[in-house]
Amino acid sequence: MKQSQLFAKTSRKLSESEASKNAQFLLRGGFIDKSSAGVYTLLPLGLRVLEKINKIIREEINAIGAEELLMPSLIQKKYWEKSGRWGVDVIYKTSTGTENKDKKDFEYGLGWTHEEVISAIAVKFINSYKDLPKAAYQIQTKFRAEARPQAGLLRGREFSMKDLYSFHESKEDLDNYYEKVINAYKNIFKRLGLKTLICETGGGDFTKEYTHEFQVLNPAGEDTIFYCEKCGFGQNQEVYKPEAHKNCKNPIQSGRAIEVGNIFKLGIKFSEAFGISFLNKNGEKKPVIMGSYGIGPTRVLGTIVEEFSDEYGIIWPETVAPFQVHLVELSGKDSDGKVTKAAMALYEKLVKNDIEVLYDDRDASTGEKLNDADLMGIPNRVVISEKTLAAKKIELKIRGSKKTDLISEAELIKILQK
Repeated sequence: MKQSQLFAKTSRKLSESEASKNAQFLLRGGFIDKSSAGVYTLLPLGLRVLEKINKIIREEINAIGAEELLMPSLIQKKYWEKSGRWGVDVIYKTSTGTENKDKKDFEYGLGWTHEEVISAIAVKFINSYKDLPKAAYQIQTKFRAEARPQAGLLRGREFSMKDLYSFHESKEDLDNYYEKVINAYKNIFKRLGLKTLICETGGGDFTKEYTHEFQVLNPAGEDTIFYCEKCGFGQNQEVYKPEAHKNCKNPIQSGRAIEVGNIFKLGIKFSEAFGISFLNKNGEKKPVIMGSYGIGPTRVLGTIVEEFSDEYGIIWPETVAPFQVHLVELSGKDSDGKVTKAAMALYEKLVKNDIEVLYDDRDASTGEKLNDADLMGIPNRVVISEKTLAAKKIELKIRGSKKTDLISEAELIKILQK
């Protein structure tokens, strides 16, 4: 991709309405655009990052036997009424309008979660113990009427969510799958470069048991967690009990954290509401036991920027970077076009070798190009200039490092193909 052809451009201006690091860098870097409070467009660069996050999520969730589907965002009132959640504060409701005031079919709530919809689907396909267990997930846009959206992509009114739902004949089977999801989540966050702590939290209306959150320690987080680095103990502030850690002699620490995932044992709450039951081996009718498991890909994107950045901009982990290489042409006073010709030749060779490259071919100053490279945060910055041509080398700088290396084209290709 040539940078001159990008749909969005970088900006040096700070947004007065955004205080968070992730919002500032993503807005200025041309990754997102703000539509309204808590509502953002993922511009082409931002979408490239999000798709890589989603790819990692899909690979790990598919590996534990879940099937992907896509449920509607427009959910009729009758489904919310069955679960008793039509009156919750966070739901956006459609307005029937005066002309439709007698038409109840026009009353909908936008999906802020999908237990109701998946339950209405599952009741059609689960009848026997032979139909269990089952697991299905989606990656879809959610809508929540947050009173105070804040921190860029960390808490919005419209956002991406991976929600997985599982169905079981016994608590033991749910417990086993719950552990599989925990391991899958560990793999996902490791591949994304995020260090997470698993913290116990309340079950709300779903269960008296603890549910679990995956938290990333970061001052931008809105949660306070208590944890032990040695034994893995972790609890959210809302349920914290010091005595729960009594078997470990190491000190408890506390800190702000960003929740990037959560898992719930739903039990039979939705099965009873929607009539999801099965006949066991003895021919007895039993309610299906459910689990629910969420990851917010757009929140993960914002968290990665909060975790991996410096005063100059973003430092993308290679697994999610929009491009692998930022090729920067510094023509200077190159009147005979040798620098441009060499940069174009390298660009074509990188593309031919299936290396994702953004080629800064713009007519801009050296300072603007190098500053934009730091802001955008692509892992490998490669510079072609009169100086590098004279040395018959290529300049390579890893984003976040102060060191630059002069290497051959063959060495560069070898490094990038590792």
